[in-house]
Amino acid sequence: MENDDTTLEEWRVTGMDCGSCATKLRGAVERLPGISEVDVALMAERLRLRRDGSRISRGEVEKAVRGVGFGLSPKDGPATESPVRGFVLPADAYSDNADIPPQKETRQQEDPAWYQTRKGRMLIGTGLLLAAAWVVELSTGGPAAQWAFILATLIGLAPVAKKALILARARMPFTIEMLMSIAALGALVIGAAGEAALVVFLFAMGEMLEGLAAGKARDGIRALAELVPKSARLVVGSRIREVPAATLSIGQVVQVRPGDRVPADGTVISGTSGVDESPVTGESIPRLKEAGAEVFAGSVNTEAELRLSVTRAAEDNTIARIIRLVEEAETARAPTERFIDRFSRWYMPAVVGMAVLVAVLPPLFADANWETWIYRALALLLIGCPCALVISVPASIASALSAGARQGLLMKGGAVIEAAARTDLVAFDKTGTLTEGRPQVTDTVAVSGTVEELLRIAAAVETGASHPLGQAILARAEGIGVDWPEGAEAGAIPGQGAFATIEGVRWTVGAPRLAIEAGILTGELAEQAEALEAEGKTVVAVFASDRLLGLLALRDEPREDAAQTVANLGGMGVSAVMLTGDNARTGAAIAKQIGLDYRAELLPEDKVAALRELTGRHRVMMIGDGINDAPALATAHVGIAMGSGTDVALETADGALLRNRLMDVVAQLRLARATMVNIRQNVAIALGLKGVFLITTVLGITGLWIAILADTGATVLVTLNALRLLGFGPKQRPRAPKGPLRAAPAE
Repeated sequence: MENDDTTLEEWRVTGMDCGSCATKLRGAVERLPGISEVDVALMAERLRLRRDGSRISRGEVEKAVRGVGFGLSPKDGPATESPVRGFVLPADAYSDNADIPPQKETRQQEDPAWYQTRKGRMLIGTGLLLAAAWVVELSTGGPAAQWAFILATLIGLAPVAKKALILARARMPFTIEMLMSIAALGALVIGAAGEAALVVFLFAMGEMLEGLAAGKARDGIRALAELVPKSARLVVGSRIREVPAATLSIGQVVQVRPGDRVPADGTVISGTSGVDESPVTGESIPRLKEAGAEVFAGSVNTEAELRLSVTRAAEDNTIARIIRLVEEAETARAPTERFIDRFSRWYMPAVVGMAVLVAVLPPLFADANWETWIYRALALLLIGCPCALVISVPASIASALSAGARQGLLMKGGAVIEAAARTDLVAFDKTGTLTEGRPQVTDTVAVSGTVEELLRIAAAVETGASHPLGQAILARAEGIGVDWPEGAEAGAIPGQGAFATIEGVRWTVGAPRLAIEAGILTGELAEQAEALEAEGKTVVAVFASDRLLGLLALRDEPREDAAQTVANLGGMGVSAVMLTGDNARTGAAIAKQIGLDYRAELLPEDKVAALRELTGRHRVMMIGDGINDAPALATAHVGIAMGSGTDVALETADGALLRNRLMDVVAQLRLARATMVNIRQNVAIALGLKGVFLITTVLGITGLWIAILADTGATVLVTLNALRLLGFGPKQRPRAPKGPLRAAPAE
């Protein structure tokens, strides 16, 4: 049973610039008593854990975090400084922004200039020390120059060494700070003071570049928060006053002028205008909004004034929920990332062990020069940090999540992205996914009058109907401008149709069977009705007791982009199948029109069974509406919900398509594949550079300063490569997955 004193707590942490930073932070808090469920999100700068208040206080947790050099603040509060200090330079010089007071909204704070951060000051300080030592060497030389380099090294190294000792006491001896300290001090011992000072400066430069690259990687998420305006025009009686958007509450009314960003999720209560939703969903064409329509925070009003009733508080609007999903997605790590984490745990100790052997074996067994091989071993130590390798996956995942969110493509973490990239079969629900989800009049067959007269009588009978077929008939009549009279003595024939007296005549709108039984639907007309039904359409007859006015055929039509989506998937080597609970005739007609295989007459449990069968032979992505298809979405390898920012679409399944557009399925698969290609590139860069410099260092081709550049340079390179995903566009050429593909089974 869980302790009553146990609470889930969260902080914002500054100074995490690479995967090893997150590992250090996790290690610092996991060893504390009463701490469990530690979750560190690198890109979201978040620390979350469960604390047993009877065993450890919140202050003790914060002290431990600051003790290893990270800035810390409450979830939405200002970051505070770490108390760790060195001789001249602060030991938390690697804790960017720790002393920069943020704005009230943490996500919306602006980063200071690089030279205002502690890492920036660390770089400037070590650079000045190195320059001063070079000046002494050029002006006087000799012992004075040697001592100048020694002092530059010791002063610049002091905060690094102090942090290394703190981490060692926290049972983390194999850190880049420890390796740096050993390498620089060892270089002093063997008389390479000038190179030691240069290595300290290059280390500071690498840390600075890592910080800048990590900040750039986080900008995509920060940009989402900037979509919501800071202020809103609140309507109070007959007056309008400007208030902070964050203070709006549900039920309040706000004015949105042409050109303004919408300050909150809301419902239009007055006004008609086009609203550009591209900042939220990526949809490029403005959508018409009128009374009753939902509007998302962050979208732009383009034409006329709107009055909105706020439906969600600031912390729960669409943008806020998207940001939360992107940040939370970091926790769902990809299998590749978990493997690299395991690999990195033994990689650094292995390199340290190799460095010891390089330093000792040649002098002992080959009578080699001790100083030469100790120097090579010290250089080898600097290649032992796996920072570039550890960040290679999360940097790509974070960039992909941010790029996808801007285009209305949500995927909940690296595990989902990796599974989506391997997809070779997409299973679609029919109603509301492949189709619009509402029937439309597709055919009008006028028998004893005009089409307009047919729709006029049918609409008059169906006036006030709540049935989807009746609403579709009314919509078609209204769409072509037909005015219909008011009916009387209206009633329903359960399961078969409706009737009403129109202009003194009783008319029925119902199943063809009723007209056949009345003896007025015969011969070729009856055959025509059967032919329409064979196409998966619902046919209704409009008739009086003595004559047949005509036939109407209705069907839930495929979305405009359904056929193109299936064709594009085929071009990527991905098969498609439709799973529907509708009858086989309708399923066959829709499937033929779109161009994919189908399985029909499936109850919810039948869909689950079908997906279990398919997942045994394919990597399956299921696309559904996020409500009725919840069991099926959970059964597939990846479940994606259709929906325009609804709670269900955002929070069920493994991802969501905010634009409610089928072509975004293709875009989502392309993004996932592009992300996995990027990850493989990053791993190759990280391991390739390490491997090359391991060999050149042992052979004596490269030395200390090249070794430190190999470490920090690789980290910067993989981060910059990951940032390329921020420019991903859905029209990029798809990349087919490796290995043979199998077609979906035909029915």
